[in-house]
Amino acid sequence: MSAAAPLTQRGRLLVWLGVGAGLALFAGANWHLVHVAITSQPACVSHLRAEAGKVTPGAYSAAKSSCTPRATP
Repeated sequence: MSAAAPLTQRGRLLVWLGVGAGLALFAGANWHLVHVAITSQPACVSHLRAEAGKVTPGAYSAAKSSCTPRATP
């Protein structure tokens, strides 16, 4: 069996550049997720309200809505 060839200085540089690029990508993706989570303010969307008594089993609704219901004419 032959021993594995040791990494040359250029090989080490490429490995460290790859590690640095991976870490930069990871940090950038996480920064983007945090930025979007902090700055986004989604508008209120219509959904079934539990208070209305019209919720059917298996239907999705907000657990605790932060939006006030609009008066429907």
